Amino acid sequence: MKKITPAKIQSAVLKTLVWLSAAITAAVLVCIIAYILIKGIPHLSLDLFAFEYNSENQSLFPALVNTVTMTFVSLLIAVPLGVFSAVYLVEYAKRGNKLVTIVGITTETLSGIPSIVYGLFGYLLFTTKLKWSYSMLGGALTLAIMILPLIMRTTEEALKSVPDNYREGSFGLGAGKLRTVFTVVLPSAIPGILAGVILAIGRIVGETAALIFTAGTVAQIPENLMGSGRTLAIHLYALWNEGLAADKSYATAVVLLVIVVLINSLSSFIAKKVSK
Repeated sequence: MKKITPAKIQSAVLKTLVWLSAAITAAVLVCIIAYILIKGIPHLSLDLFAFEYNSENQSLFPALVNTVTMTFVSLLIAVPLGVFSAVYLVEYAKRGNKLVTIVGITTETLSGIPSIVYGLFGYLLFTTKLKWSYSMLGGALTLAIMILPLIMRTTEEALKSVPDNYREGSFGLGAGKLRTVFTVVLPSAIPGILAGVILAIGRIVGETAALIFTAGTVAQIPENLMGSGRTLAIHLYALWNEGLAADKSYATAVVLLVIVVLINSLSSFIAKKVSK
C-alpha cells in the first residue's frame, strides 16, 4: 500500500483547485454566450443591416462601419508607436537604464487607469481644447492612447522571449543591429505582438465610456473623421438605455460577439502562418 505523504495531498488539492477554477471559468463563459445567443438570434433580421438608421428601423450598419473605422484608425496610430517604443526599450536602451524603469512604471500605471478617465482626458483635450467637437478622430486618438501601454508591454515581452542566440547568430554573419532587429527578432516575435494587437482590438470594439465623451452617439456614418458617430458598443448601450428597442440591443450583442470571434480567429490564423 502506497504511503500518502503531505506533499501528495497538497499536490492533489492544488490540482483539484486548478481544474475547478478552469471549469467555473468555462461555465461562466458558456452561460454568457448562450444567454446572448438565445436572447439575440430571434431578433436578427435583414432590416438591422439597412444602410440608414431611423426611428422606425434601428439599423446597426452605420455603427458597424464606424466600429471598423475606429478600430483601423486607432491601430494605425497605436501599433507603430507601441512596437517601435518596445523595440527601443528592449534592443537599444541599456539594461538597468533609468528611462526604461520610468517607462515601465508609467505603462503599468496607464494600463490600470479606468477608461472613463481616458474619456474625460480626450474630452478636455480634443473636444474642448482643440475644439474638434465630437469626432471620430478624437475618439480614435483617445483609444490609441488607451491601448498604447497594452501594445508596448506585450511587444516587450514578445521581444524578450526571442533567444539571444538568434541575435548572436545574426551578428556573427555580419548583420548590423537594425537589420538583426527587423529581419530576425521582430519576425520571431510576431505571434506575441499579434496577441497584444488582438487584445487591443477587443478593448476598442467593446469600449463605450471613452467614446461617449469624444466620438459622440450620432447613429450615422460621418462624412469624414471630424464627424461624430457611434460604434456598435455605444449603439447597444444607447438602444438598451432608451428602452424602446431592447430586442435590437440583444441582436446587436450577437453581431458584436460574432465580430470579436472572427477577429480573434483571423488573427490566430495569421499568427500561425507567420510562425511557420
